[in-house]
Amino acid sequence: MDFVYNANPSRVIFGAGARARVGEELERLGIKRAIVLSTPDQSQLAAEIAKTIGGRAGIMYPGAVMHTPTEVTESALQAVSSVRADGCLAIGGGSTTGLSKAIAYRTDLPQLIVPTTFAGSEMTPILGQTEMGRKTTLSSPKVLPETVIYDPELTVTMPKFISGPSGLNAIAHSMEGLYARDRNPIISMMAEESIRALGVALPKLMDDPSNLEAHGDALYGAWFAGICLGSVGMAIHHKICHTLGGTLNLNHADVHALMLPYTAAYNREAAPEAMAAIARALKAHDGPRGLYALMKVCASKRSLKEMGVSEADLEKVADIAMENPYFNPRPVTREGIREMLQAAYEGREP
Repeated sequence: MDFVYNANPSRVIFGAGARARVGEELERLGIKRAIVLSTPDQSQLAAEIAKTIGGRAGIMYPGAVMHTPTEVTESALQAVSSVRADGCLAIGGGSTTGLSKAIAYRTDLPQLIVPTTFAGSEMTPILGQTEMGRKTTLSSPKVLPETVIYDPELTVTMPKFISGPSGLNAIAHSMEGLYARDRNPIISMMAEESIRALGVALPKLMDDPSNLEAHGDALYGAWFAGICLGSVGMAIHHKICHTLGGTLNLNHADVHALMLPYTAAYNREAAPEAMAAIARALKAHDGPRGLYALMKVCASKRSLKEMGVSEADLEKVADIAMENPYFNPRPVTREGIREMLQAAYEGREP
């Protein structure tokens, strides 16, 4: 019981229909002309919400993409400048939140985030960006959103091939919180509860994507997962997923979903308390195998080979993953990473 816990300051509004409060929350933040961010696929929803806030929607920017390329950020900054926007309203998943954070990092504009997936990045002061094919991360209080509105009705429209990987991605944040170097009892409690909630909700969503109660449980679990991600350091899972995604331009959530049981297995012997917590949360005999069973049900891609990755790519990824390694309970070796990648390439049980 010797630890430091820093609570990140942010305001959360949670509940079905909570998106109706976007206007009053923008007013509360003093935002008079927002840049309304989304991906192209979420542009209609963003436009619908923008209509409810009238003149506070300064300009629409439906150009967010995965991995937050710096060239997209520069384009969005031109839009900010064109209308002298004084805040960001981001409506979407991790890609949209990432763009909002990238803008805030460069301008210090306030952010209101309305998540439509279980990404969790809205609860963190972490920004991942890609430039020249390399993804890097930074941490700054400037990128932590001021307010987040969680509305389960907005995740109901997610198809299964998005909601499953998105939820597994959230579990990855909680898993790594359990064995982080700076872990503490508060985050460990949130992490286990997050894994439990998502572990129960995600299979229900695979059976019935319209189950609003399950969406609420999953969003609740994702919220806690985001707090874990933003409060303590991440380890081998996030390092290998950032390397795979940034180097090979793979879908962010699909990579996290697939790699989850393999990175857990990498730390199986080195982090027994964390593995026991995962097993309890999933009601499984073994944490990594419990995650593998959940991955088989909820992931859209069940092997790196299925994602189009070649064995030659694995060599490149293993080399890059050894650069600037994150803390990890088990020492990170190229041989160990290569073996983990091979298991994921084949999709075999870890």
